[in-house]
Amino acid sequence: MRKEAKRLKINYTFLFMRANGIQLNEITSLINEGSIRTVVDKVFPFNQLYEALAYVESGRAKGKVVVKII
Repeated sequence: MRKEAKRLKINYTFLFMRANGIQLNEITSLINEGSIRTVVDKVFPFNQLYEALAYVESGRAKGKVVVKII
């Protein structure tokens, strides 16, 4: 991934966070101002949960995989 990003002249960083109020507010602000862009690869309905997990495990996901509960 790093070689591909370097070849394309793309800078990226990983962000690891804990689910606490202060960090969630901070990341929300960064997303709202456009500093961070969320990449959603695929959305699965809840009844396809096993397919969603298989997709993630396959290594093909190029962003977040979302399971929609509603």
